[in-house]
This record gives sequence, C-alpha cells and structure tokens, in this order.
Amino acid sequence: MVHTENSPEAAALLDIQPVIVGGDIGAYSLARAFHEAYGVKSIVVSAKLGWQIARSAIIDNVLCEDPMDPEVLASSLTAIAEKIRRARPDAHAIVLGSADATVKSIIRVRDELGAMDPTWIVPYVGLEAFEAGTEKNNFTRLCEKLGVDHPETVIVDLAAGVPESFDLPFTYPVIAKPADVSAWKRTSFVGKSKVHTVANEQDLHALFAKIHGAGYRKSIIVQDLIPGDDQNMRILTAYCDRDSRIRFASWGRTLLEEHTPGAIGNPAAIVSGVNREAVAQAQKIVTELGWTGYANFDLKYDPRTGRTVFFELNPRLGRSNYYITAAGHNPVSYYVNEHVLDGLGEPGEIVQDQPETLYTVVPVALVKHYTRDPESRAILERVLKAKRVKNPLNYRGVEKDPKRWFYYYAALVNYVKKFRTHYKPDYADVQASGEK
Repeated sequence: MVHTENSPEAAALLDIQPVIVGGDIGAYSLARAFHEAYGVKSIVVSAKLGWQIARSAIIDNVLCEDPMDPEVLASSLTAIAEKIRRARPDAHAIVLGSADATVKSIIRVRDELGAMDPTWIVPYVGLEAFEAGTEKNNFTRLCEKLGVDHPETVIVDLAAGVPESFDLPFTYPVIAKPADVSAWKRTSFVGKSKVHTVANEQDLHALFAKIHGAGYRKSIIVQDLIPGDDQNMRILTAYCDRDSRIRFASWGRTLLEEHTPGAIGNPAAIVSGVNREAVAQAQKIVTELGWTGYANFDLKYDPRTGRTVFFELNPRLGRSNYYITAAGHNPVSYYVNEHVLDGLGEPGEIVQDQPETLYTVVPVALVKHYTRDPESRAILERVLKAKRVKNPLNYRGVEKDPKRWFYYYAALVNYVKKFRTHYKPDYADVQASGEK
C-alpha cells in the first residue's frame, strides 16, 4: 500500500523528524508541508533567526554559525542526532536543505566527512552528480548533448584572469551569471546580483574585472537574453525515484519575480499548471545524470521561437516549493513514501495534473498590477475568481504569535516599497507569451 499526502494512516504510524538546513521562505514552506501532511514540527538549522522561522508553532530553531561549511554543519547535526535518539530512538529523521549551498554542505557531511547519523534519510545524489547537474557550465553542456532546449551560451573561465575580448555568437544585451552558486555566495562586491544584464562588451569586461577582483575564480555563464519579462519565466519541479524515473512533476507559470539585487529571479508569484513536453525533456536530463529525489528547473518561454528553454537545475525543492503544496500535491510525501513507507509502487503515468492555483509571497494587488501580458492576466483572473490563492507564510489557525503576524503584514507592505524602488518594467515591450 502506498500512502498519499495527508494520509491519516501515515500520520498515525510514523514518527518523522524533519531537519531543514536554511532559514528562508523555502525552509518555512518545507516545515509547513511536513506539518500539513504529518502534523510534526521541524528542526530548522540556520545561521540567523529570521522572522520567517522565528516564533513559529511548527519550527524548533537551532542556530549554526555557518551551515554552508560542512565541518561546522556536521557539529550541529551530530548534536541534533544525539538529542533525537535520546528522546525518540525510533524516529525517522529526514535531512533537507533549502538552498543549493546547504544541500551541497549536507552531501559533503554525508559523503566526505562521514559525519551524518547513518540512520538518517538524506535523499540527495552524490557530489559528482550534484556538480554535473547544478554547475551551470556542466548543465549547458548536458543540454547540448541531449538536445534539450536551452539559451545560446558562452562559458568564460575566470581562473586564469579576465579575457581581453569576448567572441559571442549572439548580440548584446546579454545575461551574465555565476556557474558555481556556492562560490558566488561567498563572493562580495558593490553591485553584486544573482544575475547581471550587460549592455555591451565594455560593460561585460568591467563586470568580469570586478568579479575577479572580489576573488571569484570559477566560470561565468554568458547567455543570450531571452525577450520578455517575469511573465515568460517558468518553473518545473520533478520527483525522481531510485531509478531516475520521474514519478511526479509540478509545472508553474511565473507571474512575478523579486527584483531586489540579492533576491532577483526568485519567483514571488506562480500559477500552477501542466506542461508534458517540458517534463519529457526533463526526463532526458535526470536519466543522464542518474538523478534521484527532487530536481527543480528554471525555464523561460522564448517568443522568438515558441520554445520554452531550460536555464538550470536546482538539486532540491526550491525556495518557492509551496506552489506545489498549494495546488494539492504535498511534495514531502514522496520522500516519506519512498524512504519510510511502502515505496512509490510500480511506475505508471507521471502524476502531473493539478488545478490552477496562485502561489504568492507578495500582496495580490501587486501581482495584478504587474501582470500585463494578456494570456497571463486571463489566467490570473480565472484563478482569483476561483479563490485559489495561497501564501506559505499565512498559516491561519496554526501560527498564533501576534508578533509573528505583525512581521508578516509588515513584510507585505515592504514588498510594495521594494517593487516601487527596484522594478519599473517597460510595458510597451511586454509580449503575449502564446505558449503552446
């Protein structure tokens, strides 16, 4: 028998202890998913106690000086393991990361340091597969090899210094972003962003010089700039079993992304849907990598070609993972079903049908204001009329601390200020996606 999410039988039979490394909205969303499905509190390991996880009824926080350092993280996880075993020797502890860097740290604690409690469930691939799939230069080569749609790309290695000139097969403006996100997180310079839009070769050279001067010695990905704003962005999250077969997939159409420099590109509003062609392409990628667990893909619809192109693979449930739970498929149940219960059953048709639901971490009024593409706006109006709207941080009936709710509403107000400051789209350039 395969237990499904929110299964009363599963909740009664199991003693599950989620341990989540990270302190952002993604970490809270994972904790909420476990609480919704199994009624359990999560232990969240973080460097800081941000308001998203502070004063939460579903989280016990453990501070760790640097969760991205495997040796530092190992010490925290060892202490947590000892505490769990003393109190609940039969508990099934599941360790998850809410960011690429924390997932990498968890993998290294398990594989390189051998410091992970051997009874814990650590549902991630090894370091070799992790780097083959998540380092953007490797991902680009993988897409080329498999014939998966992706943007035209040039990889610039800064290990030997900054090249004097760049021979690009596409025109400016271009996108420049780090190949190694973990190394990028440890790099600091004025004007740093997750992704840089560069107008010309002179600006690209200046950016590379600044990055190299800050100590970053990995590759930089330079890509063709796909036309269109946030509403052309897409997201795909797929669960792969032990044989790298996709068993569940959740597609999403982004309506709005965050635009503050440190968070640019993070989805702020997503409408769930279905795209079977993208899932078929994703299957090629995960099969080649021998991927297991969740693979989270960033994509964008290209109005010039009518194709949706793959940008990158994230080795985890993403920061916006609650868009999956909101649409009725609790994603953590796949971890529990495969690793704790009776398994996923015999492979059949991939589970991917889901109702259109709006996931948002910003006020709905902001989403409505910035959604100008006709097709996206029609979808938004349809979802709002059906009243299928979810914010992961709005957990009514469970979160009761007044100060937490004060911070929640203050964050919504602050989003309005942030978007006024950082996002001024040219609506004359917004194109209807016409996605097929």
